[in-house]
Order: sequence, then structure tokens, then C-alpha cells
Amino acid sequence: MFKRLGLDSGVVSGKELYKIFDFAKKHNFALAAINCIDTNSINAVLEAAKRYNTIVIIQFSFSGSMFFSGNYYSSLTNKIKSAISGSILGAKYVHEIAKYYKLPVVLHTDHCSKEFLPWIDGLLKINKDYYNSYGQSLFSSHMIDISRYDINKNLHICKKYLKKMSNLNINLELELGCTGGEEDILDNTNISHKKLYTTPNDVIYTYRKLIKISKYFNIAASFGNTHGVYKSGNVKLVPKILYNSQKKLGKIISINKPLNFVFHGGSGTPKEIIQECISYGVIKVNLDTDIQWSSWKGIHNYYVKHKNYLKSQLGNPTGLDKPNKKFYDPRVWIRKSQKSIVKHLKYMFKILNCYNLLNKF
Repeated sequence: MFKRLGLDSGVVSGKELYKIFDFAKKHNFALAAINCIDTNSINAVLEAAKRYNTIVIIQFSFSGSMFFSGNYYSSLTNKIKSAISGSILGAKYVHEIAKYYKLPVVLHTDHCSKEFLPWIDGLLKINKDYYNSYGQSLFSSHMIDISRYDINKNLHICKKYLKKMSNLNINLELELGCTGGEEDILDNTNISHKKLYTTPNDVIYTYRKLIKISKYFNIAASFGNTHGVYKSGNVKLVPKILYNSQKKLGKIISINKPLNFVFHGGSGTPKEIIQECISYGVIKVNLDTDIQWSSWKGIHNYYVKHKNYLKSQLGNPTGLDKPNKKFYDPRVWIRKSQKSIVKHLKYMFKILNCYNLLNKF
């Protein structure tokens, strides 16, 4: 697949990224997009990609970026500075480590609401300097989430950012309708139920407005999506919204599946629904909650197995003066977290039909 799409190791953007998404629609697979918060989570995701021969999307949220930088502030201005710093540090790390793993990687920032747009402004400024220096973008894509507002205000803002991003070979991801639930600092738990479902007409209207500027955009069209994992029956997904949007627009412009869709809130979704969505043109599925649980599960299982060695620095079942350092060494239990993430990603790659992707084509 590397040779077929003309891909090199490292962070992909612009034409190369568009080729991957177009190829995904043609061959009926989607890429896993995983929110990372530090080098440990990045390494786990890349280990899984390398082991199972696929391409992954590493993405940073606003608060995840703050965590990466190690700075926590109360004022919005300082939070934005911290998020910018963390995103850049994470991006530069991914650029270097992706080459070490000899993999193409997509680098993305997740939900950016209206109040946090200065975060993206700061990143675009750095992106411009990076692009001028190295001839490539620091990031592959950014998400702008103005979905709480009416569609015209949403598109007014997104069009401005698409113009800026397309000049730097950066893809825009925007949301139509809202993703329910709560993720990081995005809280849509009390949002109107109606906002969780967009319409094909809104999708087509959006496409027509944005395609005049650039083809480098993805649409996170809501069809009942909800962040988090919920009891079966509490979330009603209507994937036919995606199908109807593709079919209606396809007839108008005589192109099969012209839209690149993104599935937000993929954690906990039944396999059959995910694969149905992929058949309708979903090329990116966001995974966060299930990855967080996998990370914790790996640590928890390790603790349960070795808890009698983790109560004190000295003293365990083999003797009162026996040291426990090799059990509480962070490299041991963090590694258990990573292995658990890799195991879950193997399962998800198979569902997304991107398992062994680089050897398929």
C-alpha cells in the first residue's frame, strides 16, 4: 500500500492524506483515531499499528494537549497557551517516532469549540512556520466543532479555517449536528435530542459551500452519536442518515460516495453498526473511552495479580525484608497498560477492516 499510494514513513498530509481516505472508501475500511495524552499512549498506538500493519490517526484533544505539556491553569488564556505547547510537543514527537516505526501516521487535533479557536489559531501559526521551513505540515488535520450553533454560523467559521488550512495542506474536520455525552471538557449531556441528528440536506448544503474552497475536508455528521459507553438501548443510532446523504449528493454530482464521513463516539458501538457506517463512507472512527478503559484494565489486572507486592517498599509473601521495587517500577505497570491498549486495538482494527492493511494492497 505504501508504494501504491506513494506514501513515506512519517506524518502524512494534503494529497497523501486525501489518497488514503479515498482509498479507504474504495476498499471499505476506516482508520482508528485514538486520543493520546502522552508519549506512553502514543507508543502503544504506534506499536499496535506496526504489529498489525496498518495506518492510525493519533489525535490530541484540548485538555489532552494541556496534560501533555504538564501545565494546568485556571484562566482561559493560560489554558490555551498550555494546549498549544502540548500539541506542538506531541506533534514533534510523533513526527520523529513515526519514522522510527517506519509508518505513515495521520496527526489530528480533536473537537475545538468556538471558545478554544485561539488554540487552533496558535497551531496554524506554528504550522505555517513549520511548512515554510520543511515543506510539509506539522499536523495532518484539525477539527473545528461549532455544531452548537446554526449551520450558517458553523459554516461561516469553518470556511475561514478551511481557507487557511488548505494553504498549508491541512485537512479540516467539521461537525454537523452534535455528538452527545461528555468527552474531556466537551459536555453535551443535556443537549436537545434533536441536535443529535443532522439531515442529508444540511450535509449537501455544507458540501456545496466548502467544495468551492477545497476538497480537503471531512464531515462528522451526527446520527445519534454519543461519547462514552452506555447501556444498550440508551443510544439510538441512525446510520441511514449517512447513506441517504451519500446517495442524494452522489446523484447530483455523479460521483459515487463523494463524502468523507467521520464517526465520533465509536466506543461501545456494536460491530455491525460500525461496519454499516463504513459501507456508507465513514473513513475515520474515533476511539477514546474504550482505549481509556483498556489502559486502566491493564494496570488494574496487574495490581490484582501482584497486590501483595505493592503494599510497601519492603515486605511481601517471600519475606518481610524482601524489596518490591521490580513490582512498583512505573515501567512495569505502564507497560501492562500499553499491552492492553495494543490488544484492544487489534480487535478494533479487525472491525474497521484495516487489520494487516499495509499487506493487503
